Amino acid sequence: MTRPGAIVTGGARGIGLACAEALADAGFDILVADLAEKPADGLADTIAAHGAEFAYASCDIADLPGHRKLVEAAMDAFGSIDCLVNNAGIGAVVRGDLLDLKPQNFDRALAINLRGTVFLSQAVAKAMLATPPVSARSIITITSVSAAMASPERADYCISKAGLSMWVKNLALRLAAENVGVFEVRPGIIRTDMTSGVSAKYDALIDAGLVPARRWGEAADIGAVVAALASGKFGFSTGSVIDVNGALSVPRL
Repeated sequence: MTRPGAIVTGGARGIGLACAEALADAGFDILVADLAEKPADGLADTIAAHGAEFAYASCDIADLPGHRKLVEAAMDAFGSIDCLVNNAGIGAVVRGDLLDLKPQNFDRALAINLRGTVFLSQAVAKAMLATPPVSARSIITITSVSAAMASPERADYCISKAGLSMWVKNLALRLAAENVGVFEVRPGIIRTDMTSGVSAKYDALIDAGLVPARRWGEAADIGAVVAALASGKFGFSTGSVIDVNGALSVPRL
């Protein structure tokens, strides 16, 4: 039986790796797209341990001409693309007063987080529609609680994620009749390499009640949601936003 194929951008570590592992457990073969020329040591074995075929593509999603090669690599490896997880992204280049935000830092955040993700989604959607599906098809974009909650010290990051949120809505409308589920997953405070530098700050905030669940989110929390959405069981919920943040984003008095 042919297994469905999934692309996970930024899938070599953190949230991306957790998504890749969860999708592999759910029956997908996995292509990890990441910046390095070659996959990190042990990455192929990690994915294979979950019963999946593994492929790798070096890709900077900000480089739009490279999207075609990524799509071709996935098609060559699996014969179809049934799931795309848009996970690759960066934080604010420099945190600080938004009145000091530099245009080049703003442009970099948007080039990767928004522009690159938009046009990779477009390329993958075209490939999906050009080939028969092996399973339910989905495009799942990892944004952030910052898509809706402002952080003036990293406004460029927030703007990039808010833009992605609107892209997901538009893409969902375009692909609904094509039976491609399009979803936005909004993590909150997740324990990853990206947050390791501010872990003490968030430890104190979580202890003080910032996150009602009173704990850090883990990458596996995001992976579990992504695998469920990719299953097709939530197809009629296309266009939905799934908050994965321990109730951080729930308004309180």
